[in-house]
Amino acid sequence: MARINDVGGMQGFGALDTTDDSEPFHADWEARVFGLNRALIAQQVYNLDEFRDAVESMPPAEYLAASYYERWFHGIVALLERKGVIAAGELDG
Repeated sequence: MARINDVGGMQGFGALDTTDDSEPFHADWEARVFGLNRALIAQQVYNLDEFRDAVESMPPAEYLAASYYERWFHGIVALLERKGVIAAGELDG
């Protein structure tokens, strides 16, 4: 079964913004999420396949409403909870 991230052949998402954006991060928190993910993978807390699955398992409405690094953060939190590193809901604000 296809997940929401698998939009190949779908229509109705509007035009893609192909503007050349030279900035890798648009806010400091995005860089921290990137670094956190790299560190957790390097420490073998989870692997890249698990991370990708966690991101792609987001509920469709949340996935479409989230930015790129919001999706990453969701995946990280989901994996840390799943693996017992943090308690479920511990990071809820």
